[in-house]
Amino acid sequence: MVHMARNMRVPPNSASLAEAKKRTLEFFRMCCRSIPEIMEIYNLYDVVSPSQLRSAVAAEVRKNSNVTDPKVIDMLLFKGMEELKNCVDHSKQRHHLVGKYVVGNQGLVQDLGHKDQGSSNFLRNFYSSNYF
Repeated sequence: MVHMARNMRVPPNSASLAEAKKRTLEFFRMCCRSIPEIMEIYNLYDVVSPSQLRSAVAAEVRKNSNVTDPKVIDMLLFKGMEELKNCVDHSKQRHHLVGKYVVGNQGLVQDLGHKDQGSSNFLRNFYSSNYF
């Protein structure tokens, strides 16, 4: 499956919005098919499950669901293909994927409350500030 991601190229231009959306769905399916291999390459099983990673990828795709210009969609697909290719070719390190797709903006890891127990006021203030 991963060899498909290595050789896939984005066609130059989508003729219509429907064609661009079709290509977006094909790209999402290709990402989902690549997730088991990416989990194996980066040893992510202790941090995230494949379904959580699939949800993070789906959220990245949905983030741009309001775009209606086929040329912009093609550009976003190109960026997504490049990101997938970098992940599959092991051009990224494990902490890059964990930071972007596991912790991310919303953060799948929400279990940070245990660090406040038995710590000084300085550390409690530090953990509750913007710097963490």
